Amino acid sequence: LVPSEDRRFIVADFSAIEARVLAWLSGEQWRLDAFQRGEDIYCASASAMFHVPVVKHGINGELRQKGKVAELACGYAGGSGALISMGALDMGLKESELPDIITSWREANPHTVKFWYAVEKAAIETIKDHNDRTVGRIGFQFSANTLWIVLPSGRRLSYIKPKLQSNRFGRMAVTFEGLGANNKWVRQETYSGKITENITQATARDLLAEAMKRLESKGLDIVGHVHDEVILEVPKGSITVDEVCSIMNQNPAWADGMPIDSDGYTGLYYFKS
Repeated sequence: LVPSEDRRFIVADFSAIEARVLAWLSGEQWRLDAFQRGEDIYCASASAMFHVPVVKHGINGELRQKGKVAELACGYAGGSGALISMGALDMGLKESELPDIITSWREANPHTVKFWYAVEKAAIETIKDHNDRTVGRIGFQFSANTLWIVLPSGRRLSYIKPKLQSNRFGRMAVTFEGLGANNKWVRQETYSGKITENITQATARDLLAEAMKRLESKGLDIVGHVHDEVILEVPKGSITVDEVCSIMNQNPAWADGMPIDSDGYTGLYYFKS
């Protein structure tokens, strides 16, 4: 992908946006403070998990790898399987180490763990009694045979024809109708971590949508966007990467206190940085 003649790309993306959003939604203050100070979240996580200072390429630096894999896998209630899928064994960790990493991460992030189960409980109770309720910044509603989760932006996620059914662990679980393989409607099961993932990723999407509106209001030409990243085509010698990032980093009114940050590059072709 290359820009038109006499133009260049500016590509900017949010930094660790899901981790930032989840910390903000759950009120995990030490994580919010670490982001505000611009700390390496993998080091900060390892330090909180193992109760020692961790510095990249410095003191206790070998623990950063454990902090990294935990950050990638544990935010949505992942277990050993999630750690393995995120490359824990490829990083040199042993399978026998994984349960302790999960336990350490969860002990270091009690508000996040509490948030997982609070949103699941709210979803179950809302399906049962159809009454509105809230968990922190998130609302739960029931109407038109649909469970609605109200995001901080006001946008709503919909879970069509929800039912409570016993899962393979013998626990009551939320199920709903959604598109499965071959675009056929099937009943799907969800759980605390998955609901949290839906909420977090949807909120991150809303932050990107707001940023794109601000960028376009400045007359900037967005030619693509990928996950948490925008691709701009701009005249040479015009706006800088830092100026684009400063627009990206502005908090919408509904995201007060969110520690947003972004980074980017400029060039004559697109690549994943």
